[in-house]
Amino acid sequence: MSLRIRLIALCWIFCQTAFAVKPPQPKGLISIPYGKNDRIEYHLRSGVFDLIVDAKTVISGAYAEVKNKDAVLNSKDYPTRKHSKTAIRDGFGVGQKHSIVLTRKGFPTLQQIFYVYPDRKFFFAEVLINGNDLKSNYMAPIVAGKADIGVQGDNRSLFVPFDNDAFVSYDSQPVQAGQSTTSSEVAAVYENYTRKGLIIGSVEHLNWKTGILSAGDGQQLTNLKAWGGLSDEKITRDKIPHGFLSGRSIKSPKLFVGFYDDWRDGLEAYGKANRIAENPYVFNWEKPTPFGWNSWGAIKSKISFDKAVNVVDFFADSLSGFRNDNTAYIDLDSFWDNFFSGGLNGDFSKLKEFADYCKKKGLQPGVYWAPFTDWGWKSQKVRRAEGGDYLFSDLWTKAHGKYHDFDGGRALDPTHPGTKQRVAFAIKKLKDCGFKMIKIDFLGHAAIESDGFYDPSVTTGMQAFRQGMEHLIDQLDGQMLVYAAISPNLAMGRYAHTRRIACDAWKTIKDTKYTMNSLTYGWWQTYVYNYIDADHIVFGEESEGANRARLTSGVITGTFITGDDYSVQGPWSSRARQLLQNQPILELAKNGVAFKPVEGNAGNSAAELFVREIKGEWFLAVFNYEDYPKEYIIDLARIGLDGSAVYLTSELFQNTTTTTINTLRTSLAGGDAAIFKLVRK
Repeated sequence: MSLRIRLIALCWIFCQTAFAVKPPQPKGLISIPYGKNDRIEYHLRSGVFDLIVDAKTVISGAYAEVKNKDAVLNSKDYPTRKHSKTAIRDGFGVGQKHSIVLTRKGFPTLQQIFYVYPDRKFFFAEVLINGNDLKSNYMAPIVAGKADIGVQGDNRSLFVPFDNDAFVSYDSQPVQAGQSTTSSEVAAVYENYTRKGLIIGSVEHLNWKTGILSAGDGQQLTNLKAWGGLSDEKITRDKIPHGFLSGRSIKSPKLFVGFYDDWRDGLEAYGKANRIAENPYVFNWEKPTPFGWNSWGAIKSKISFDKAVNVVDFFADSLSGFRNDNTAYIDLDSFWDNFFSGGLNGDFSKLKEFADYCKKKGLQPGVYWAPFTDWGWKSQKVRRAEGGDYLFSDLWTKAHGKYHDFDGGRALDPTHPGTKQRVAFAIKKLKDCGFKMIKIDFLGHAAIESDGFYDPSVTTGMQAFRQGMEHLIDQLDGQMLVYAAISPNLAMGRYAHTRRIACDAWKTIKDTKYTMNSLTYGWWQTYVYNYIDADHIVFGEESEGANRARLTSGVITGTFITGDDYSVQGPWSSRARQLLQNQPILELAKNGVAFKPVEGNAGNSAAELFVREIKGEWFLAVFNYEDYPKEYIIDLARIGLDGSAVYLTSELFQNTTTTTINTLRTSLAGGDAAIFKLVRK
């Protein structure tokens, strides 16, 4: 073909491409692209929108719904809708804000907003109402009667708890007829084998508690709703409806929405989005991954000055290899007031003596406090709150005229000046002692919906929680590592460096299994916090296998906090000298990033396999929670490796090395765990 003919052919192809008649877009259809090949299609004529991912419809006919007082309003009922868009630049990058303003005579104005980014696999959605004398405790940016994740198989809907209290479990429930799942703050609907899944969750937690409801059968959902205003005693601990927001403009929580080829990638993206959308209020922790000890693991209420000092001596003399950058924390949990009399009003000099002794021995002292609970409420005496002129009875939170008592503690109003004075009083005394770490607990009590708060501008539990936590962090003044125990899963992200992933756990394989349930479905919170934690690692008199499993649960969650009674000698002492100074294990623990599950279909139990790539090396944790031996044949491709490559495989506890290709075969005794390091040859 001559050059002239080739040029003519190229010109013809160009003209056909440039001037081809494109199919007309339906009148009133607004296409809102995001990511590489995804879009929202908003129908101006009907007030509904669809989510299109890779040319397939995932959500159909979705609309927004809100309450103004007792009236229910939704985007389908408004006759006039106008669309506009503006360029935005925020923590998520450069994108566009699409706004649809809906008007109806005699009703507040509705506004649906979508935030989209060309290099993000997700978008954000929210709804507002504007008008006069508005009042709402229910705002749903997304309500849909049809959704389809596009694949049939082991379909799951993930229940995520609001907090980690009362030994609650995550649960990946089968999507089947007659069953619905209401999850807190975030939900995932996915097929386990292919891993394709839809993630919807709130990235804002200052005003609302968010719920996500899903129901259907297999890949098809017949009910999908995400709303601000969740109140359910079994989930949020609330005994009354969600508080109302009021004013001339009220906004829903901002929702993250994304469909992913791997639901695990989606939840990790969601976790990272939370930290961007609501920047931490607490200072950023830039020091190494915390290693240490906590007294609640074994000593509990029997803690004394002498016992605490003996623990310090054990770490200084017998566990000198258990450090991260020459640092380990010795943390006194509840009952440190055994050191002296008078409670918070007492003489803290013995506590300061302990803190000074820790530092003298090259260790960092830690302490504990529950700032928003009253543990002496059963006393019939009229009791004055420490550090102020108020009675405790003035501080108690009420719901339906009754006090909120949970876990043995009575909730205190975080907005009350008496609560704030008490917080300032206690924290100053602890700072003066020289503590470098504080474990704060029972923080869900601060988020309870109330008949009313002392501060009249605060009308929801999350607003009260914010005010209380910001006041607490202000008092700490950047002087301590902040560790949260029982607390909201997501909202706590602004206020803590590290957070316990589950409720209390101690030494048994059952404790390990419970902790690993929370890691199986909540590992992504490693991106919400600087670190997440598996609670104190206790060896006790359990088997070596149970000890390895409990240790592994801590290492792969993110921090390394031990908990045996090292004030006395026992089988745990010699085990600690061996396990807590295993250098390959310590090096892995220093990474501080949680491992992710290989499978997500364990229901309310726990996955057996967890993986993490660290600097080009792969690590695989394997658990056997049963009381009998098990054989494992592990597909390398399934855990994320190249199935055709050859890997040098080392087991870190047994210090054995072999070569692996395609599949890793291993066996574990009942109640045991192993950690493999795989390096491509």
